[in-house]
Amino acid sequence: MADDAPNITVGRKKSSIDLATIVGLLCGFGLILTAIIMGGDALSFINPPSILIVVGGTFAVTTMCFTINEMIRTGGVIGKTFFYSSRDPSDAAIQVLQVAELARRQGVLSLQGVLDSLRAEPFLHKGMLMVVDGTPGEEVEIIMRRDLNATRQRHHKSSSVLRKAAEFAPAMGLIGTLIGLVQMLGNLADPSTIGPAMAVALLTTFYGAVLANMVFSPMASKLERNSNEEAMVNTVYMMGAASIGRQENPRRLEMLLNSILPPAKRIQYFD
Repeated sequence: MADDAPNITVGRKKSSIDLATIVGLLCGFGLILTAIIMGGDALSFINPPSILIVVGGTFAVTTMCFTINEMIRTGGVIGKTFFYSSRDPSDAAIQVLQVAELARRQGVLSLQGVLDSLRAEPFLHKGMLMVVDGTPGEEVEIIMRRDLNATRQRHHKSSSVLRKAAEFAPAMGLIGTLIGLVQMLGNLADPSTIGPAMAVALLTTFYGAVLANMVFSPMASKLERNSNEEAMVNTVYMMGAASIGRQENPRRLEMLLNSILPPAKRIQYFD
């Protein structure tokens, strides 16, 4: 490494469309639609009563398990499965080491000059503000860990809403099936009612299975993945801020960071 103070890498998140989510969703529904069209009339798979029972019933029962605010918040979070801002943990680790090296060479107060460049990463910026203000490293770690856990709990709540909806969708499909069978058996004397009642019975099960296994469960898994990825980056920032607050050697910080980074993401900053 050069003897001069390092230039601090400005934090940049990669904001992009999550192609995996979009491609998977389109391919899944595309295959089902293709099979329906090849087998006959696609319009026969559209049944408003069945949609009302499954979609409306799933939403209503899921809302009973949570609050209105949690349901609204989950609706906003779902967009993150399609448009997600990610940060490479290796880049985050290098950024933290640059800040730690500057603090080691020029003192903690020298970090005041780089705080503006860290605003792109609010979690890191918050930690560095506490360090510059003289907050002990142990206290910095405690505060940031609480913030990190609170963020993970919020993300877990959103994924829990989708998981619960995935549980209820097939159940609502079964309820719709029973409704259709009752209507069919109660009107056997009128052959014209058997077809519509049977359609409700079968299509509600179909809608419930599709919603649970092709929409709610995959989205919950994607939200959990994104949350884990964000938690990894924020853990790097937390460890860096705490280490700088304790005025530890940046080489030790590098070893600590590599202990939590995946093997493919480990760095060699000082080698």
